[in-house]
Amino acid sequence: MLVTSTRDPGMRVSFVEAAERNAPADGGLYLPVLGPGGLEPFADVEELLALPFRPRSAEILSRLLTPEFARGEVAAMVESALDFPVVHREVRSGLSVLELFHGPSLSFKDFGVRFLAQVLSRLRERAVVGGESGPRTVLTATSGDTGAAVVHAFHRLPGFGVVVLYPAGRISPLQERQIATLGGNVAAFAVEGAFDDCQSMVKSAFADPELARPLGLVSANSIHLARLLAQVTYYFEAAAQAAPAAGGRPLVVAVPSGNFGNLCAGLLAQRLGAPIAALVAATNANRTVPDFLDGRPFAPRASVVTLSNAMDVGAPNNWPRIESLFAGDAAALRARLRWGSADDAATRAALGELEEYGYRADPHGAVAFEVLGRNLRAGEHGLFLATAHPAKFETTRNAAEALPPALAEAAARPLLSRQLAADPAALRVALLDFAARSRS
Repeated sequence: MLVTSTRDPGMRVSFVEAAERNAPADGGLYLPVLGPGGLEPFADVEELLALPFRPRSAEILSRLLTPEFARGEVAAMVESALDFPVVHREVRSGLSVLELFHGPSLSFKDFGVRFLAQVLSRLRERAVVGGESGPRTVLTATSGDTGAAVVHAFHRLPGFGVVVLYPAGRISPLQERQIATLGGNVAAFAVEGAFDDCQSMVKSAFADPELARPLGLVSANSIHLARLLAQVTYYFEAAAQAAPAAGGRPLVVAVPSGNFGNLCAGLLAQRLGAPIAALVAATNANRTVPDFLDGRPFAPRASVVTLSNAMDVGAPNNWPRIESLFAGDAAALRARLRWGSADDAATRAALGELEEYGYRADPHGAVAFEVLGRNLRAGEHGLFLATAHPAKFETTRNAAEALPPALAEAAARPLLSRQLAADPAALRVALLDFAARSRS
């Protein structure tokens, strides 16, 4: 697979180069080349959809990553990374949900992050054999769920240290426990600011040559291409599992959206031939993208705190990728997508409506359900993505039910996070200290 940059469509690098570098030097993001010589629709989509999830995912990712990774190697990575179920449920006639939260951290981030860990581990093994590799430091910012997936994927993984930044007081207590209680090769920092501050600090660290190369910094955020490719797989699974319920009706998938990597993966899946008639970009009160799609200038802004905290992003990192998929043609982008937003009042109403149908969602899934309802047309089958377990959030936890084991174990562990000012200089000191302690 050839890879280009969102800022330089003429750039061509390999997937391995993109995986090692995290992001291109021009300040853009890596994206697969589309069209001749790049990503083109699969000719055997029906045959692919007939396969079980993991064999199909291994086949899709093998087609994208060979010969840089042998087919058997990709299959082994998929078996290790995607070793949990993807569950489809009918909510009512014409509407279903795909639950993506049955992995170790109970969020959809497990798909991308666990596959990323497999990729980076194998690339490090190759470098060690060549005598070229030292320890790597995984640096990530999280608005809730990414951090938990990252620490679980990389905890105790040889050759890797993990540093996670999260906005203090802006994630759920259980999300914080998942992120900041493991210790060992994991350091968690509660940043005195918003997620956008965390994201900005991480970008500054990667741009600092005295940090990035000596510490072997590698990103686990959704800017990393390996995460994006792994997420493509569950859109094919959505099409496969929803087919009986849809009964031949066009499938419309609503995507809870914050940093917009999830939606970007859906658009790539469409390009590869996944039979999804339309994708719906669903945000909470952070309306940067819906406002743009409504015809206003693209204007990143400070994020707003909501019930669906993992989507509290005012400056979405992955949006340039989506614009690049449409060659900057905003009219074509608007023609392809559907969109909308749901504030907290609408989210609560959606949670109540889903309860009446006998389904308990998390706030992010409720946002997708609510926006989907306003965008679904006659004769279509709607599906929304449930991206996190409802027990992770005070709003949607059933106090009468026991916590899932993974959350109960996290809740019982002591909190090990440290406070950090929303300042790149403070992160620089923390990273150097972490690296020194890790090597002592």
